[in-house]
Amino acid sequence: MKLLRSERFPAFLLLGAAALGLILANLSFGEEIIEWSHTEIGPEALGLHLSISHWVADLLLAVFFFTASVELQFELTKGQLNTVKKAVKPAIAAFGGVLVPIIFYLLIAHERDTINGWPIPTATDIAFALGVLAMFGKGLPKKVRVFLLALAIIDDIVGILFIAFLFTSDVNLLNLVIAAALIVAFAVLSRIRSEKNNVPVVILMVIVALAAWSFVYLSGVHATIAGVALGLVIRQSEGLRTSHVLEPWVNGVILPIFAFFSALVLIPQVPLNELSPAMFAIIVALPLGKLVGITLFGWIANFIGRDENGKPELSVADILPAAALGGIGFTVSLLLSRLAFSDNPVVADEAVLGVLIGSGISLVASAFIVTARARHYRRLAAQGVAIDD
Repeated sequence: MKLLRSERFPAFLLLGAAALGLILANLSFGEEIIEWSHTEIGPEALGLHLSISHWVADLLLAVFFFTASVELQFELTKGQLNTVKKAVKPAIAAFGGVLVPIIFYLLIAHERDTINGWPIPTATDIAFALGVLAMFGKGLPKKVRVFLLALAIIDDIVGILFIAFLFTSDVNLLNLVIAAALIVAFAVLSRIRSEKNNVPVVILMVIVALAAWSFVYLSGVHATIAGVALGLVIRQSEGLRTSHVLEPWVNGVILPIFAFFSALVLIPQVPLNELSPAMFAIIVALPLGKLVGITLFGWIANFIGRDENGKPELSVADILPAAALGGIGFTVSLLLSRLAFSDNPVVADEAVLGVLIGSGISLVASAFIVTARARHYRRLAAQGVAIDD
């Protein structure tokens, strides 16, 4: 379990699961695996007769969003984003990391059948980015990791808003009201659970959470939003405890399974000029758009406030590693690819390939940039130079 709570090993698992899915999908029996992933299971009478891949993306990923929202709740109240002063600089950098990739994407894929994919390159995968930083960033000051974490959390907020507002079908208000009532009940139960540590309350919380997820799904709002809402309303102490229990399962089971199913795509056997512009737009927008956007807007943010010596808290050279890591979109970008092109499976598959390639380029580039910057700080430490952190 300790290995699954680390930052490095889960990143390997995610990469391995995605690679396995892509490889298996393109073997002789690949189409059978893809067809199996579309097998529908679940209670049809309740409106929950979904394909296996949908259960993974809608239910399992809701658990991931729950743990991410618990962390977000903590950061907004007691952590790195609990004051305007702490949040403003990473927020400005994150804004650049969302805006510039969108511009890059639209410059390449602005046609009617691909324009919906503009939110795809805006995401940053926290687990993957922190894993790469842990692997190659030995010696970097803590403030670089703090900046990256705040940046990725703000990115998550943007991604959640995109999912909630852009990919919601016709809303059934009655189901949405019932879901809201269940979410409130979950919040109340979490406070009872904190005061009375008993198993029946825990079981009831799980039942209420599953019911809330079901009604959010039936309301037409994307079901992962249920995980977000439950993570934000749970009592913080209870949420952190629950998130700690779920962490190895999310890192070791849920995210790798999602990566595997998302990567079950056939590599198109067509000339490059026949591939969707969406794929090329994502390949450019994720690594280059994030690098340019976060670095440029991070540099602009340095003019807002400086330390007591009049120096920027993070130099551009320190922002660069975080900017490069920001291009590893992966989990949320894969989800956005499926949502943006839900009515066009061929373009959706090519968008997924774009996310995998773009995130891979960002991974390699960030490994070099992070290693170079970490080596610089290790050299300073060896010379006895004090590092202000």
